[in-house]
Amino acid sequence: MFKLRELPFNPAQNAVVSEKTCEYHHGKHHATYVTNLNNLIKGTEFENAEFYDILLGAKGGLYNNVAQVYNHDFYWDCIAKKSEMSDELKADLNAQLPNFKDDFIKAATTLFGSGWAWLVYDPSAKKLEIVQTSNAATPVNDGKVPLLVVDVWEHAYYIDNFNARPKYLETFYENINWDFVSQAYEWAKKEGLNSVKFYTNDLHGKSGGCCGCGCN
Repeated sequence: MFKLRELPFNPAQNAVVSEKTCEYHHGKHHATYVTNLNNLIKGTEFENAEFYDILLGAKGGLYNNVAQVYNHDFYWDCIAKKSEMSDELKADLNAQLPNFKDDFIKAATTLFGSGWAWLVYDPSAKKLEIVQTSNAATPVNDGKVPLLVVDVWEHAYYIDNFNARPKYLETFYENINWDFVSQAYEWAKKEGLNSVKFYTNDLHGKSGGCCGCGCN
């Protein structure tokens, strides 16, 4: 049985989301995805599978729930604290995505409906990319390693910002946990998609060890 991860920060002190938002977003939305995941794998080929294997192999409603567990897990780490990015990531962003802030916020602002905006590393192309995914979809299923994500489902920001998504995105960007993102980048370059497996194993109690990204 998978468990809802604990928040990696004190919800009363987070700069991006309020304690009330955490109560609903983490305590209800995220928790429901975990409950649904556990219910949906019962009696199936995934009942005793590792989280990562379910994420890669699931379809339909099961995929929607396992992907949403992962997406939220990763989002909380991205806003756990305000920190600085590594010199390596800064240099590569400047070289590959010189207008990163504007382009990332634009991707998150213009995504229609519910979904996510990501900074990812493509192991096959060996480059950084900004991608959008709708609803529950995650770049992992496209062979790309997430480094940074912002949740643009309305429940992520409506309690604190009502319908002002741009305001929420500016607050998000000014308080990114770049230390986490930088370590995710370091491991993505070393291990490719295996870094995602290590991350999910570390959070969800399966074998595989820690990715070293500071997620706990």
